[in-house]
Amino acid sequence: MSIDSLFKHNLGMVDRVIRVVVGLILVGNVYAGLQTPIGWVGLILILTGALGICPIYALLGINTKSVGEKLGLK
Repeated sequence: MSIDSLFKHNLGMVDRVIRVVVGLILVGNVYAGLQTPIGWVGLILILTGALGICPIYALLGINTKSVGEKLGLK
């Protein structure tokens, strides 16, 4: 597996939105008083959701894009 394949867009729009929303909730918990390392997980989710790239998905061969997104129709 090459380094280029780790950085190809492999997240569909639904997956991206879910990641950003869950990430914001986790980061918000840090500011609401729950001082745990879970905020770092939230930052990772926000980053991967914003970029549309998940290196773990690439290693596992997972792509959550819809057919239309893969073809560039959406």
